[in-house]
Amino acid sequence: MTIKELYDEKDKYLSQEVEVKGWIRRHRKQKEFGFISFSDGTCFKPIQVVYDTTTKDFEKINSLKHGSALRVVGTLVESEGKGQDYEIKAKEITLEGDCDEDYPLQPKPHSREFLREIGYLRPRTNLFQAVFRIRSVAAMAIHTYFQERGYVYLHAPLITASDCEGAGEMFQVTTLDLDRIAESGKVDYSKDFFGKHAALTVSGQLQGETFAMAFRNIYTFGPTFRAENSNTKTHASEFWMIEPEMAFCDLNGLMDIEEDMLKYIVRYVLEHAKEEMEFCDQFVEKGLIQKLNQLVESHFTRITHEEGIRILKEANVDWEFPPEYGKDIAKEHEKYLTEYFHGPVFITDWPKDIKAFYMKQNEDGKTVAAVDLEVPGAGELMGGSQREENYEKLKNRMKEMNVPVEGMEWYLNLRRYGGCVHSGFGMGFERLLIYLTGVENIRDVIPYPRTPGNCEF
Repeated sequence: MTIKELYDEKDKYLSQEVEVKGWIRRHRKQKEFGFISFSDGTCFKPIQVVYDTTTKDFEKINSLKHGSALRVVGTLVESEGKGQDYEIKAKEITLEGDCDEDYPLQPKPHSREFLREIGYLRPRTNLFQAVFRIRSVAAMAIHTYFQERGYVYLHAPLITASDCEGAGEMFQVTTLDLDRIAESGKVDYSKDFFGKHAALTVSGQLQGETFAMAFRNIYTFGPTFRAENSNTKTHASEFWMIEPEMAFCDLNGLMDIEEDMLKYIVRYVLEHAKEEMEFCDQFVEKGLIQKLNQLVESHFTRITHEEGIRILKEANVDWEFPPEYGKDIAKEHEKYLTEYFHGPVFITDWPKDIKAFYMKQNEDGKTVAAVDLEVPGAGELMGGSQREENYEKLKNRMKEMNVPVEGMEWYLNLRRYGGCVHSGFGMGFERLLIYLTGVENIRDVIPYPRTPGNCEF
């Protein structure tokens, strides 16, 4: 059985003989008895195994090393010591897999930088046991939210010929001999695997829109890739995105869904990962749970970009980056606005020149129906828009922004073949996890981070 089963049904197994398999977290050895902190990975909380000279092969057990895999047979009893309610009084302990003396995870503090170097072992530590179980629970929350509301889960392609964002920061996919190309200086994409230039996707949005025109409400949830040479704490070359697309949904309806979804995920994680969240609250970010509960109870303010800039300009603050109409906002601006409104803030109607080609153009000719959600302590968490449903306006906007129309006819045709008002947003899964766990570096919420110069494991 598992340790989780023991804790969940302790009344059933109390005073009964049980058998569990797992690993030594810590081993305190005494002359006539010993204590093993024992974990099998099925729950965050380990269980204590107690043995003494009456236990079979006492001397061998007393020499067992940290990290070793064991089979334990014993009786589940109420603990007489502090720090745990229950423990296993061992009758028999069998070594399943020994651990060498040079095992890196000795019972002492380790820096997160060091743990990244041994990424294949760090899931065994308390921090990453918490982080990656929260990641698993949060992923389930996302699927549950959309599935309960009738959304269709779309597996958008990872290999694409379309640059959704138009930034050109894409990883090329090719079977061509790059050494030969380097010598000749010429690339003939007609001879490549797909017969054209292909790359790893930066977003599943465009394909998502095609399915929204058939199923009404869909969502994608999968890996995306950016060849952006950035080494910040919030950027990675491979990351996961949640991207819903909804037909017959305008910008206001979109914000309703964003707010409802985020509150649902936070509530779900707080309920289904209590011990992990308590650990993060105690050892990662003090007040984390209070912050998340406040978000759930918060009113999400809605302001336009112009209103936000006016508030920032009127503030008595010596800005590092002075706010300007028609320009993007900086981290310091995001922080100020969430503090000014005492909670999350939707910023809508952004200047069209700093946003993507597919966003609906507003009647003023200067802005688009775009929205960013800013949350306290994290800044931008989601970005979305009402999509441009007018064929001619979209085509003209693509030409203005030098987005090739050739090869994108299928996307434009959505406006010709039963198009309608529709909207969608994207949320970086790792950005969400940074907010949920308090772990500030994206490298520590991804199992094996891919960043510039780093593709280990």
